[in-house]
Amino acid sequence: MMGTMRPDFGAGQAAAMALVPRGMDPLYTALSLFRRRKFEDCATVCTMLLEKNPYDQAAWTLKMRALTEQVYVDEVDVDEEGIAEMLMDDNAIAEVARPGTSLKKPGTSSGGPSPGVRPTSQSGRPLSGFVRPGTQGGRPGTMEQAIRTPRTAHTARPVTSASGRFVRLGTASMLSTPDGPFINLARLNFNKYAARQSLAKPLFEYIFHHENDVRNALELAALATEEAQFKDWWWKVQLAKCYYRLGLFRDAERQLKSALVQQVMVDTYLYLCKVYVRMDQPLTAIEVFSQGLEHFPGEVSLLTGIARIYDGLNDSTNAVKFYKEVLHHDNTHVEAIACIATHHFYTDQPEIALRFFRRLLQMGVYNSELFCNIGLCCFYAQQYDMTLNCFERAIALASDETMADIWYNIGHVALGIGDIGLAYQCFKLALASNNDHAESYNNLGVLEWKKGRVEQARAFFQTAQMLAPIMFEPHYNFAALSEKLGDLQSSYISARKSVESFPEHMDSNNLLKQLKDHFSML
Repeated sequence: MMGTMRPDFGAGQAAAMALVPRGMDPLYTALSLFRRRKFEDCATVCTMLLEKNPYDQAAWTLKMRALTEQVYVDEVDVDEEGIAEMLMDDNAIAEVARPGTSLKKPGTSSGGPSPGVRPTSQSGRPLSGFVRPGTQGGRPGTMEQAIRTPRTAHTARPVTSASGRFVRLGTASMLSTPDGPFINLARLNFNKYAARQSLAKPLFEYIFHHENDVRNALELAALATEEAQFKDWWWKVQLAKCYYRLGLFRDAERQLKSALVQQVMVDTYLYLCKVYVRMDQPLTAIEVFSQGLEHFPGEVSLLTGIARIYDGLNDSTNAVKFYKEVLHHDNTHVEAIACIATHHFYTDQPEIALRFFRRLLQMGVYNSELFCNIGLCCFYAQQYDMTLNCFERAIALASDETMADIWYNIGHVALGIGDIGLAYQCFKLALASNNDHAESYNNLGVLEWKKGRVEQARAFFQTAQMLAPIMFEPHYNFAALSEKLGDLQSSYISARKSVESFPEHMDSNNLLKQLKDHFSML
């Protein structure tokens, strides 16, 4: 007896058929999977439909959207400046900015705590309570400093414009099908697709986000804008995104302003302010945010944007004012709570900061950084019974990136209780976790100096100076030690660097004045 004939499905088609319930239309199933954010399964079902009918526009469009959503990143917040953008920037407006008007030199503003109270990042910005793209890196002054300052987790290679998520987005297209890319962009007739808005918009997002092909995306957006007779605000925003990615900030600004004339949208205001921040015009960005708030009163993203800029300018008074306004409209905003808590901690109010950090814990934020902050607040609020418990929890939850900071903070607690031996071990453990931890080198130098090991102290101070040239402490410590040893020239150079980093530091100024008086007597 002959067996019954069965169709021979490939492995991919068999997997797709398994996703489609019996008796249900495959396209409807794909739409349902897309709505439930099961994008891989949705793309698999669409692939099966396209194998049956390669000209199925609905399946083609849906697969494009599913592949785009897999790698979609919101362009408003996520932005990383690479070395090429920082040092080869043709948009520099003023080398010497007026105080409080430039994000490149945040120390010129007079509204926040000094670097002696609140530590700064590698770029000289005060540490914010919430890590955002660009808050830990910064704009280096020289190529040598840029290359010497790593911005990635544990590599010596700094972030460039071709690293990070752009590489991930660019190579994702190769993984869409085993045979190669889903769409061969070189063979597409953009004029034809630009005339059909329903296809042009998902195609643009696919090219821009999934393929990371900005030039082809720009060509499609330009043709579609022309096809829409320059009346479609959405295409103008997409043009601006392409111009921004290509470094043409004035063109991006013009497109976004034109889009706002046609349609007032929150996202457009956010993009425009992002352009102004990139051009180092923070006050103009605040103006645009304020215009947006006139149309959208109480919009949290606009208020947060203003607070971030004031935070970047080291104007913590205005930053906290706007973060409190954010909490008035959204009392679960993690960034606002964290930044207000950080402000209270550095203005010598650890008890109030502890209340805000506990609020974060109640909201479900559970990580090593939060327990480390709570431990420090408990220590400075003299609640010693909780301090070590919090640090134990922080160490248990810590990743490789945060372990060094936690051991460094435990070292400070040890110094506070007078246990020099424990502090020495903690700073050594911080360096074992992160060999580039400049603050630990500086503190180890101080401890070695106290023990009388002068050469080791000098070596630690010099290493800290090299790793964090913006910090004033290693410069001053090295200057003071060199002055004690009679090396007045080295002492003068380091004291001058310390004053450049922190002009209000009295000890550095006094030492510099003393050295100048000594040199004038020779």
